[in-house]
Amino acid sequence: EYSDLSTQSYRQISDQTMDRLTEYLEEMVEELGEQGEEVDVEYSAGVLTLKLGDSLGTYVINKQPPNKQIWLSSPLSGPKRYDYDPTHRVWFYARDGKRLKDLLDEELSQKLGRVVSVRVED
Repeated sequence: EYSDLSTQSYRQISDQTMDRLTEYLEEMVEELGEQGEEVDVEYSAGVLTLKLGDSLGTYVINKQPPNKQIWLSSPLSGPKRYDYDPTHRVWFYARDGKRLKDLLDEELSQKLGRVVSVRVED
Protein backbone atom coordinates (compact mmCIF):
# COMPACT_ATOMS: atom_id res chain seq x y z
CA GLU A 1 0.00 0.00 0.00
CA TYR A 2 1.67 3.17 -1.20
CA SER A 3 -0.46 5.84 0.39
CA ASP A 4 0.48 4.79 3.91
CA LEU A 5 2.39 8.05 4.18
CA SER A 6 1.83 9.91 7.40
CA THR A 7 -0.58 12.81 7.03
CA GLN A 8 2.29 15.19 7.70
CA SER A 9 4.50 13.60 5.02
CA TYR A 10 1.66 13.67 2.52
CA ARG A 11 0.99 17.32 3.23
CA GLN A 12 4.66 18.22 2.85
CA ILE A 13 5.24 16.20 -0.32
CA SER A 14 1.98 17.18 -2.02
CA ASP A 15 2.49 20.88 -1.21
CA GLN A 16 5.98 20.72 -2.64
CA THR A 17 4.72 18.94 -5.76
CA MET A 18 1.91 21.44 -6.35
CA ASP A 19 4.24 24.41 -5.78
CA ARG A 20 6.83 23.04 -8.20
CA LEU A 21 4.20 22.30 -10.82
CA THR A 22 2.62 25.74 -10.49
CA GLU A 23 6.00 27.45 -10.74
CA TYR A 24 7.00 25.42 -13.80
CA LEU A 25 3.68 26.01 -15.57
CA GLU A 26 3.81 29.76 -14.87
CA GLU A 27 7.32 29.90 -16.36
CA MET A 28 6.13 27.85 -19.33
CA VAL A 29 3.29 30.32 -20.00
CA GLU A 30 5.77 33.22 -19.96
CA GLU A 31 8.05 31.39 -22.41
CA LEU A 32 5.11 30.73 -24.74
CA GLY A 33 4.80 34.47 -25.27
CA GLU A 34 1.99 35.23 -27.72
CA GLN A 35 1.16 31.53 -28.03
CA GLY A 36 0.50 31.63 -24.29
CA GLU A 37 -2.03 34.46 -24.36
CA GLU A 38 -4.96 32.08 -23.98
CA VAL A 39 -3.13 29.96 -21.40
CA ASP A 40 -3.83 30.55 -17.73
CA VAL A 41 -2.41 28.95 -14.59
CA GLU A 42 -4.17 29.28 -11.26
CA TYR A 43 -3.38 27.64 -7.92
CA SER A 44 -5.66 28.08 -4.97
CA ALA A 45 -6.73 25.96 -1.99
CA GLY A 46 -4.95 22.84 -3.22
CA VAL A 47 -6.38 23.05 -6.74
CA LEU A 48 -4.19 23.80 -9.75
CA THR A 49 -6.00 24.77 -12.94
CA LEU A 50 -4.21 24.97 -16.27
CA LYS A 51 -6.44 26.48 -18.95
CA LEU A 52 -5.00 26.01 -22.43
CA GLY A 53 -7.71 27.96 -24.22
CA ASP A 54 -10.99 26.95 -25.84
CA SER A 55 -9.59 24.53 -28.39
CA LEU A 56 -7.14 22.72 -26.11
CA GLY A 57 -9.14 22.36 -22.90
CA THR A 58 -8.37 22.56 -19.20
CA TYR A 59 -6.31 20.45 -16.81
CA VAL A 60 -7.25 20.32 -13.14
CA ILE A 61 -4.78 18.89 -10.65
CA ASN A 62 -5.75 18.75 -7.01
CA LYS A 63 -4.65 17.38 -3.68
CA GLN A 64 -6.90 14.71 -2.20
CA PRO A 65 -5.81 14.53 1.47
CA PRO A 66 -8.29 11.85 2.67
CA ASN A 67 -6.81 9.42 0.10
CA LYS A 68 -3.29 10.91 0.27
CA GLN A 69 -3.43 11.22 -3.51
CA ILE A 70 -3.14 13.81 -6.23
CA TRP A 71 -6.02 13.75 -8.70
CA LEU A 72 -5.71 14.89 -12.28
CA SER A 73 -8.42 15.63 -14.79
CA SER A 74 -7.13 15.82 -18.35
CA PRO A 75 -9.00 17.00 -21.46
CA LEU A 76 -7.14 14.23 -23.35
CA SER A 77 -7.13 11.21 -21.06
CA GLY A 78 -9.79 11.97 -18.47
CA PRO A 79 -9.52 11.53 -14.68
CA LYS A 80 -6.65 9.77 -12.91
CA ARG A 81 -5.66 9.32 -9.27
CA TYR A 82 -1.98 9.36 -8.36
CA ASP A 83 -0.38 7.71 -5.35
CA TYR A 84 3.04 8.60 -4.00
CA ASP A 85 5.78 5.98 -4.08
CA PRO A 86 8.20 6.99 -1.28
CA THR A 87 10.88 4.54 -2.46
CA HIS A 88 11.17 6.04 -5.95
CA ARG A 89 9.84 9.44 -4.85
CA VAL A 90 7.30 9.67 -7.65
CA TRP A 91 3.56 10.16 -8.06
CA PHE A 92 2.21 7.30 -10.17
CA TYR A 93 -1.11 5.98 -11.44
CA ALA A 94 -1.68 2.49 -10.02
CA ARG A 95 -3.62 1.23 -13.07
CA ASP A 96 -0.84 1.75 -15.60
CA GLY A 97 2.19 2.54 -13.44
CA LYS A 98 2.73 5.79 -15.35
CA ARG A 99 4.18 8.76 -13.50
CA LEU A 100 2.27 12.03 -13.22
CA LYS A 101 5.27 13.79 -14.77
CA ASP A 102 5.32 11.47 -17.80
CA LEU A 103 1.64 11.97 -18.53
CA LEU A 104 1.89 15.77 -18.25
CA ASP A 105 5.08 15.90 -20.37
CA GLU A 106 3.51 13.76 -23.07
CA GLU A 107 0.13 15.49 -23.24
CA LEU A 108 1.35 19.08 -22.87
CA SER A 109 4.10 18.54 -25.48
CA GLN A 110 1.45 17.18 -27.84
CA LYS A 111 -1.03 19.98 -27.17
CA LEU A 112 1.48 22.85 -27.27
CA GLY A 113 3.62 21.50 -30.11
CA ARG A 114 6.86 21.89 -28.14
CA VAL A 115 8.87 19.83 -25.68
CA VAL A 116 7.50 20.15 -22.16
CA SER A 117 9.31 18.66 -19.17
CA VAL A 118 7.46 19.56 -15.97
CA ARG A 119 9.12 19.68 -12.57
CA VAL A 120 7.17 17.44 -10.23
CA GLU A 121 9.64 15.51 -8.11
CA ASP A 122 13.09 16.42 -6.80
